[in-house]
Parts: sequence; C-alpha cells; structure tokens
Amino acid sequence: MKTRILNLIKIALKAIVLNKMRTLLTMLGIIIGVASVIAMLAIGEGSKQSIRDEISSMGSNMINIRPGADMRGGVRMNPSEMQSLKLKDYEALKEEASLLAYVTPQVSGSGQSINGANNWPTSIYGVNPEYLDIKIWDLQDGSMFTNAEVRSAAKVAVIGQTVAENLFTNGEDPIGKMIRFNSIPFKIIGVLSEKGESNFGQDQDDVILAPYTTVQKRILAIDYIQTIVASAISEEDAQGAVDEISTILRKQHDISGNEDDDFNVFSMDELISTFSSTSEMLTVLLVAIASISLLIGGIGIMNIMYVSVKERTREIGLRMSVGAKGADILLQFLIEAILISVTGGLIGVILGFTATLFIKGVLGWPTIITSYSVIVSFLVCAVTGIFFGWYPARKASALDPITALRYE
Repeated sequence: MKTRILNLIKIALKAIVLNKMRTLLTMLGIIIGVASVIAMLAIGEGSKQSIRDEISSMGSNMINIRPGADMRGGVRMNPSEMQSLKLKDYEALKEEASLLAYVTPQVSGSGQSINGANNWPTSIYGVNPEYLDIKIWDLQDGSMFTNAEVRSAAKVAVIGQTVAENLFTNGEDPIGKMIRFNSIPFKIIGVLSEKGESNFGQDQDDVILAPYTTVQKRILAIDYIQTIVASAISEEDAQGAVDEISTILRKQHDISGNEDDDFNVFSMDELISTFSSTSEMLTVLLVAIASISLLIGGIGIMNIMYVSVKERTREIGLRMSVGAKGADILLQFLIEAILISVTGGLIGVILGFTATLFIKGVLGWPTIITSYSVIVSFLVCAVTGIFFGWYPARKASALDPITALRYE
C-alpha cells in the first residue's frame, strides 16, 4: 500500500512538473487567498491587542462614574441630570466601598495656559492625589499635590510633557515657576512622565492636573462633580466593584425599586469588550472577503484538473488496461489536486508572513500572527484540494478503458 501511494505521488509530481506555468497559475488563487487570510487575521489580532494594551495603560482596573442615565442610546441630558454627582457621593464611595483601591472626583475644563509670551491651548483636570495611581502614571520631576492642598484649594499644578514643551520653550526647569490658566495663577510643583499619543489620536501629555477644589471654585465655578474615577482592587473584582458602586450611589440618591439610575457606571472591561467586538466584526468581514480568493482558487483547481483529465484520457485508458483500478486513478488525480493546493498554501503562508512584516514595519500597524491562522489555512488548502479535485478525479476513474484508448 505504501509503495502504491509513493508511486501515485511520483506520477502526480511528474504531471505537475510537466505543466509548470499552468500549475503556477492554478495555485495563484490559493496563494493570494491564504496570504490575505493570514495578513487580515494578523491585523485583526494586532488591533485587538493594541486596544487592550491602550486601555490597560489608561488603568486596567479603572471605573468611571458619570452623571445621568446610560447615554448609549444617544439621548441628550438636561442640565439637572448633568449635576447629579455631588461631593457626598465621592465621600460615600471612599468610606463604604470595599472593592475600590483608589477613588477621585474629576472636573475638567479647557482654556489657554500662559507663561510670559508663550501660550498653549490645553485642558485642566481637577483631581485628588490618587488620580496618578488610578491612571498608572508617574512623575518625571517634582511631586504631586497633597490632600491638604486639595482641602485648601491651593493654586498648584502638575503639567504634562506637551504643556511643558510649549510653555517653556528654552528648556528651563518648570518646577517652581508660575503659569496662568484662564487668568488664574498656578505654581508648577511637578511634571508628568511622557505617555505619548493614544491609539485614539489623543495626546495624553497635553494636560494640567490641579486640586479638584481649585478647579471647581476658581475656574468652573460649580459645586457638583462631573465625573468620579475609581480603580478596583484587582481586574477580577472590577465587575463586583461596579455593582458595589451602583448599590452605594442608589442609596445615596434615594433610588429604589425599578427606578432608573441618575448615574452611569462602566469599567474598562466593558470598553475593551466593545472595541474588541467591533474589531472582531471588521476582521471577520476582511477574512470573508479574503476567503473569496480561496474559493476562486478552488474553482481554478477543479477547472485545471478537469482539463487534465481530458488531455490524459489515453494515458488513463492505458493504465487501466494494464491493471490499474478506478480507485488508483481517483487517488492519483486527488493527490495531484491536493499537492497543487497545499503547495500553493505553503507559498501563501510565506507570502502572508512577508506581507504582515511589511504592514508592521513600513505602515506601522499593530499585527500578531497566530498559530491557528496558519493551521486553518493549511486545513482549508487540503479540504479545497479534496473538494474541488474530487469531481474531475471521479470522472477520470469512471472512464471505460476501451473508450479511453480510442480517445483522440
């Protein structure tokens, strides 16, 4: 049996070698299809991992509490709903929540930061000292403001790298210098380490941090909190922390029964899941489009094998007349189809790897080649060869030897 299979493989290889150009053209659809599938899956996996890393760098256990009901429906909130979070809500979470490691109020505004003749449009965030722990952010120089400075609404600030570069253009040390934000003077006590641009196109270093009490009173003139930002004690406890926050805030706001919440709580897990599912849908769409090439390649194999059967009818008749069985003829043409398909798949894998490296190195897109994409590609190639090669092979094996020998 082993010798028989080896002989059939030799015959199939000889037929392929004798028609090199035709075989290469037949493989082309398979090559392009496999390469496209591998490259598209690599882009999809890379984008999903990039999203996870990007959100994790913002604080993998981070939880945001915002005023108003769930806004995913796109309904605009009225002003009173925008003011539903108060300082007492933050204090209740600080005292009662057991699954939160850190928690801070957050208020923010935009305006001009000024240092002498230099000015720069930026955003100021009013927070407490725990903000850096929540965002997993370090200081490059200086120190963070203290809780005592928060209580006294001190006019002190910590600035990001972008703000430092645009306000101190001569490279001087910002620590201890005074700047103004919308005419309010701030003393710089710290400079944040560089975070760079996020995958969403936001410059994370274009920011000023100040005590939330200072921003509330001196810049925004409000008595409510725009957002509460917290961090769960671990990633596994994030969902439990979300439920705990909801329970505490419902009690704080006297919400009972089936009444709708006047706040919205969501964790990074939800954000990761949303972006990952969107990325996955796009990947599936791209792979489906790329798979059309595999289908076209399969049809090409069936077509060329059908032509091959026609051209080699006399050879088939001769082999059958000297003792070859229909099963031998069937197996010979099936092996030929599988060899064409798998060889095309192998070339496609190499091309897919090359294309992925080009996309990552030249275009700078995040890519990850997974083992299952290569395995699936090879399985698809083998199945394609069997599926599309079976009909021509079956037709060859059913030929009558006498009729085949007379074929011109």
